Amino acid sequence: MAEQAFHQMVGFHFQVTFQGLPDLKTEDVRFQSVGGLDVQMDTENWKEGGENHFEHVLPGRSKFSSTLTLKRGLLRPGQSGLTDWCINTFNHLRIVPLKLVIVELLDEEHNVLIKWDVEHVWPKSWKLAELNAERSEILIETLELNFNRFMLKNV
Repeated sequence: MAEQAFHQMVGFHFQVTFQGLPDLKTEDVRFQSVGGLDVQMDTENWKEGGENHFEHVLPGRSKFSSTLTLKRGLLRPGQSGLTDWCINTFNHLRIVPLKLVIVELLDEEHNVLIKWDVEHVWPKSWKLAELNAERSEILIETLELNFNRFMLKNV
């Protein structure tokens, strides 16, 4: 039986899907970058009686970053269901959390390699890059979405 060659995964071929968000367009899955998928374990130090050389470090709860950061070229209202969802949240205080946002890492044939299920998501912040007449670049919007936790899933 031939062994499969090991290939490192690349971080530039991915998509983000928003479950439960109406009027999504093709552009709503394309982003320049995705950040904020990190978790760490809280710890508790325990001093054992009679042991003066070290403290025991015990695991606690998992602590998620709670902010998913998405960057992409600016889209106008009506061009993007995601933009419209954010506008309704910030301008009209219609906060409608999404149960699930899925970040998928893709291979060269667009097959999903790994996915992260991000749970209970709502818009937290929207930022526009600086308008600058001396630069010739795409105008980038940054969306920060609050979430409760994420789960890494092997496909």
